[in-house]
Amino acid sequence: MTTKPPGYKTRDRQWHPPGLTPAYKTSVTRSPTRALISMPTSAGEEAGPVFGHDILGPMDNDLILNWAAPGEMAMGPRILVRGRVTDDNGRGVGNTLIEVWQANAGGRYRHANEGYRAPLDPNFGGYGRVMTDAEGYYEFRTVQPGPYPWPNGMMDWRPSHIHFSLFGHSFAQRLITQMYFEGDPLIWMCPIVGGIDDAEAIKSLVAALDMAETLPMDARVYRFDIVLRGRRQTFFENRWEGL
Repeated sequence: MTTKPPGYKTRDRQWHPPGLTPAYKTSVTRSPTRALISMPTSAGEEAGPVFGHDILGPMDNDLILNWAAPGEMAMGPRILVRGRVTDDNGRGVGNTLIEVWQANAGGRYRHANEGYRAPLDPNFGGYGRVMTDAEGYYEFRTVQPGPYPWPNGMMDWRPSHIHFSLFGHSFAQRLITQMYFEGDPLIWMCPIVGGIDDAEAIKSLVAALDMAETLPMDARVYRFDIVLRGRRQTFFENRWEGL
């Protein structure tokens, strides 16, 4: 006998901002124009695939070296990003696959359609991935990305940020968010961030500088914890069904 999978929790629209945010110009064409519907998920979407540590390469969590030529490394301020993925009861969520991608220290992405004139770093690819341990903790090494201009408004710049993609036990359980850096004045000027009308939600996206854990003569440490559900959940860009 088979049973139907229970499905995913509905998005909390009281917490997440509307899809239409006119100051963020591309949201005007991207936002829905008709009433939303919820499509049922299949057993395959909910039950698999199962992720494991065997899919990770030895350098996947080191963006300073994972694209670099032998004997070389990425240029820029070296940082460690550490944190924990938890549920709404504070319990660690283990074996969560986290993928990250970002601009280089000059604010440029390694992308064919990149329009910013800052130089590429030949030893920096800008992406990596890591699995949380049994208690939900993760860590990766990278360089702090630079801010960059974007064609939203004449004076608009994106603050320094790192994109996060979290997977549960299937591809249907994917959540996407962005991590910003404590003390960056551009955070509060960004039209994308401005689409979030809850200051606490914005604060949940800002990584705290942890000088007590800084590696002497090597790297600063930023702490970025991610809460999947509940009143203190991290803001996710695409949380329609969610983990």
